[in-house]
Order: sequence, then structure tokens, then C-alpha cells
Amino acid sequence: MTALRPERESGAGYGQSFTDGSSYGAGGEQGTPYGQQPYGGPGAYGAPGTFEDGGWYDTTQQGAYSYGGAGAVGGGAAGADDSTAYLPPVDEETVALRIPDPPERTEYDAGTGPATHGSRGESSAASAAPGGRAARRKAAKKRQGRRGGANRPAEAPGASHGHDAPQAPLSRVEARRRARERKPSAAVVASRGIGEVFITCGVLMLLFVTYQLWWTNVRAQAQAGQEASDLQSDWANGKRSPGAFEPGKGFALLHIPRLDVVVPIAEGIDSKKVLDRGMVGHYAEGALKTAMPDEKEGNFGVAGHRNTHGEPFRYINRLEQGDPIVVETQDTYFVYKMESILPVTSPSNISVLEPIPKGSGFKEPGRYITLTTCTPEFTSKYRMIVWGKMDEERPRSKGKPDALVS
Repeated sequence: MTALRPERESGAGYGQSFTDGSSYGAGGEQGTPYGQQPYGGPGAYGAPGTFEDGGWYDTTQQGAYSYGGAGAVGGGAAGADDSTAYLPPVDEETVALRIPDPPERTEYDAGTGPATHGSRGESSAASAAPGGRAARRKAAKKRQGRRGGANRPAEAPGASHGHDAPQAPLSRVEARRRARERKPSAAVVASRGIGEVFITCGVLMLLFVTYQLWWTNVRAQAQAGQEASDLQSDWANGKRSPGAFEPGKGFALLHIPRLDVVVPIAEGIDSKKVLDRGMVGHYAEGALKTAMPDEKEGNFGVAGHRNTHGEPFRYINRLEQGDPIVVETQDTYFVYKMESILPVTSPSNISVLEPIPKGSGFKEPGRYITLTTCTPEFTSKYRMIVWGKMDEERPRSKGKPDALVS
């Protein structure tokens, strides 16, 4: 609603003269607002000598018009010339209803936020200050001060504003600050290095375990199988004479039917030449020298791996009293029966290899066999001992013994 106008201090009426000598409000009294008179009085709306009934005058413009009255534009002397008739602009202070102004257009200024364009906003061309980087920063600070941008939270770099707007270049200080933020700290670098070392060590350990527990068995079993095949082939061709053995060469086959084990027996207990190749080694050197199976008295001692490298003796702890243990040579089968077991003993206890082994339960000389291996599994801290006693000596010409046939 439009506010009322203040009264004029002068008593002169407010009006305009026309070509016919009439005026609006010329006869007003002092103190009367804008020289207006009561309706029907002299100088009032539609009063005689001024306008006809229905005529009116726009108090804010230099002209008059009516709907066809005598004093109106186009209807009286003042409006005789139609070429001078016009419609003045609408007075916003005296018209109650009006068409609203078009909405302001908002755009986003690259790097500073939204910029308003319209009757009270700045144009996008004005927001981009010409000159250099310092001029652009100064213009940005001014815009933030006008719009309260200092209290506005900073937008993330690269945030989308609904249209592709070029990013304002960063200052050197800001670029360096962001570069420092992206650079990892010394603690992060150290933790990453330690983590990589641990991962590398873990991978190497995994590879080593895989090699020890899987690949060594594959390779040793292949080598032992090849040695057993070559040995049987030589026996069939008569190339090897009984009793002529070379260190590291196979001369017999060990059968443990209960464990489904068939493995070559080689001369000596060298790790690289014998044991690590998946074979069983005969104690034949120095103080550890033991008898051969064909001797009439003595203890035939052999050693083998319990874990890795073919692991031929892994399950000898499962043998029970009376289980057969067969040694096959070029011309004879020597069949032993398992008698006793010593689960744990020291590696230096060589008395278990004596002709009458201690701890075996044997009391008199005889023909015995001793199997030795490491214990517990995957360690070499102690030794496990299994003893057997000769039960049968069978020539190959008579065929296989019952222990191998069944």
C-alpha cells in the first residue's frame, strides 16, 4: 500500500495551466493538501470550466487525458491535435497493483561463488577484474566483503555449479600449501616402508615353506624313483655284483608294506648325496659303521628323513610289533619283524646302532635292523628309533616273500 504524501506548507494550489486558461486546484485554500477541493467545487474533478464529468488528471506528469471529456486529450482544446497524445509511464508510488520486476539472474563466479545480475547485481564481466593476479585477488576480496563472502564456507576445489566455469588460478601460497598437504608425512613414509618390508619377508617365507614342504618332496621322490628303476634294471642285466657298493650309490631296496614305502638304500648317510635325494642311507663309516644284511650277526642300521626331501620315514611311528620290514638285494630278500620302538632319544646316542642295541630289548647277538629318523616332526632336535629282528632270508630265485605278495 502506497504511503500518504506530506502536506504542502504553502497554501497555493498545486496544479497546471492549460491552453483554455483553466487550472487544477487553483482555488485551493492555504493548508489544503495539494490544493485539492471537494468534489463538485471549483477546480475539482469534473468541475465546470475545468473538465467534464469523468475527466481526471495525472498529478505527476506534464499533461492531461480523460475518457472523452471536454478538457481531455483528444476531447477538448488541449487535445485537439491527436499527434500530441501519449500514455505516460506508470507511477509506482500511486498505482496499487503492478507487474513485478523480472527475477534476478544468478551466475557463479569462478572461484568466488554466486554473482547476482539484475537491477542490484553486478555483471559477470565486472566480476572478472582485469589486470594481473593481484588485481583479481583484490576484486575477489571486495566481492566477498559486499556479499558477506568472508563468512561463507569455502567450496571444495572443482565443485560443480551447474555449468562448466573455468577455475580461477591459485596463488603461489595456496598452491604450496596444497602441495604440502598432498605430500605424505615422515611417519606415513616410514610406516609404508616397514609394511613393504614385512610383506616382502612374508612372501619370502611363504616361498621358502612351499619349497621345503612341497618342492623338495617332489624332486626327491623323482630322484629316488629314478634310482630304484636304475637299480632294478642293473640287477636284471647282471651289471652289479653283490657286495660291491659305492658311496652314494643304491645297492638295495627297503620295503615297508604297512606304510606303502619302497625306497632305495644307498651307501653312506651324506645329506646331499643320499638323504636329500629321497633315499635311505646305510651307516657304513667310522664309529657308526654297521653290518650288512647278509652277515650272520650284526645290526643293519639305516637313516632317512621324516619330513621333506621325500620323507620316507615320516610315519614309522605307526609301525606295530610284528609288521614286516623287507630289504631286497640283487639275489636275496631279507625279512625282518618289527620288535620295539624308542620314541625319543638324543642324537648323540649311538648305542642304538651297536650289534646288540641298547634299549631295544635284545639280550643276545643276532641279526637286527635299526631305523633312525628325526623327531618331533619338522625338527631335528631328537631321534626316533625302530628295531626289527631277522625273520626270513629268501633267495630271489624262490620268488617274493609272503610279506610282499600279500
